[in-house]
Amino acid sequence: MISASAMTHCEVLHEDRFLIVVNKPHGVLSHPNSKAGKPQMAAFEGSYDHDRRSFKTPGGNVWLIHRLDQDTSGVLLGAKDERTAAACRESFEAEQVRKTYLALCIGGGLKSEGVWLDHLITSHERHQVRTSVRHGPRPNAEAHYRLIEHSAVHRLSLVQIELITGKTHQIRVQAASRRLPLVGDDVYGSFDLNRKLRQSLGAKRLFLHAHELRLKHPASGQMLSVKAPPPPDLIAVLEAAGLKAP
Repeated sequence: MISASAMTHCEVLHEDRFLIVVNKPHGVLSHPNSKAGKPQMAAFEGSYDHDRRSFKTPGGNVWLIHRLDQDTSGVLLGAKDERTAAACRESFEAEQVRKTYLALCIGGGLKSEGVWLDHLITSHERHQVRTSVRHGPRPNAEAHYRLIEHSAVHRLSLVQIELITGKTHQIRVQAASRRLPLVGDDVYGSFDLNRKLRQSLGAKRLFLHAHELRLKHPASGQMLSVKAPPPPDLIAVLEAAGLKAP
């Protein structure tokens, strides 16, 4: 059920006494940047405490459990009390939470399904975060993919990706390292190809959407599955490419 909340301006996909799950739009930050000199729109309302990773909203405190890149849309989880937040974060760290994304890759040659295993390293330089693949060390990043549909005409592959680990920019880097950069990726992708797809398909931003989040509810113990449908701008790109949205 989608509703409004005093805690957020985003669509609320699920809310109960313990959790709030929102559909974060593209361009909205998971939390404000502490080094930014101007106000920034974030997924939840109010001031943000970077040490506690919590928002003080008009509807009460919300603890941010994980993050999505500013350019990524979709399911984002918050907790309404510190105990619930700790339990959720423990589930994430134990890799017990399933996060499923939809991504549109430039290129083809993918099998119907498979596993991506890599060793990723992340660096912070000049206020920029960059991740790269290091060959040799034991893999620390795992993702399972399923090919949904391929367009031979446009050389595009729509894939569903389930993240087992949660490294910075993981999907973008793992895809790009296999010569399958994400449409609209202005960091790890191709500027020329992105420009052409912007003109031909109207692909104006990163095609990466957090489609589903599955975890054991910290209070009830029941499995909770929350989905965010692909937004209209991404559906329009798929339709222009002759692909069907899942």
